[in-house]
Amino acid sequence: MPPTVLIAGCGDLGTETGLRFVAAGWRAIGVRRSADKLPDELDGVSADLAGSLDPVVATLPETLDALVYTPAADERTEDAYRRAYVTGLERLLDVLDAADRAPRRLLAVSSTAVYGVEDGSDVDEDTPTEPTSVTGPVLVEAERSLHARRPDAISFRLAGIYGPGRTWLIDQVRSGEAVIPDPPVTTNRIHRDDAARAIVHLITSVAEPAPIYLGVDHAPVDRGEVLRFLAAELGLPTPPTGPVERRRGGDKRCRNDRLVATGFDLAYPTYREGYRAVLAGVGTRHP
Repeated sequence: MPPTVLIAGCGDLGTETGLRFVAAGWRAIGVRRSADKLPDELDGVSADLAGSLDPVVATLPETLDALVYTPAADERTEDAYRRAYVTGLERLLDVLDAADRAPRRLLAVSSTAVYGVEDGSDVDEDTPTEPTSVTGPVLVEAERSLHARRPDAISFRLAGIYGPGRTWLIDQVRSGEAVIPDPPVTTNRIHRDDAARAIVHLITSVAEPAPIYLGVDHAPVDRGEVLRFLAAELGLPTPPTGPVERRRGGDKRCRNDRLVATGFDLAYPTYREGYRAVLAGVGTRHP
């Protein structure tokens, strides 16, 4: 019988992760409110983490090899984030424990928004978490709650995810609404496919994983450079420069040394390769 992974909050990232588990010989169970949207390769279960989880438990084998928690808050508020990242995971783990289905491996997606760095300096897993956004403190709370309960769990702090269907910057350039920030701001990102590949890698290929990893590519970069690049690739004029409201990503240079040290190799090491793939229509957008 193949090993089984339960992916809770199986949206775009979770679906891509599940497909890669299946390709590696695993059975992947995807939980989302409307499981009929999942591809046939995944065993879909329609369930709300705030509702009954009996249908989830009913699909599980006697041993659950891994749980990947990839929630999405309904809105960018403190309460919505707490429901998704804290309450939802605690409730799911309670149900799995009661059913004697505690996962052998556990990875929960978090965010580089846990850092409040605004001066463009380097950030890694050991940088203090002092978030300045409304939702950042909830993510810190979620990580602490997770590791208090499961010290062996992995918190995977992802930077801005882009990829098929995640084309906000491209859309901004195409519409003429993009503005190159003045003063400049350093941004961090990771292609969705690399994020999914890294999750599978950390679960299946790392014997003793660290409690925290940053999920970013090799190129923290001035957002203006990315906008200039996209404009050139699209054959459009360079966007104008002007003041821009600071987004929740802050101004920091996230390092991926710990992830790379596990032997993980990025398919899209910088925004150049990644956005060129997006513009070429490479990859699938998952609903």
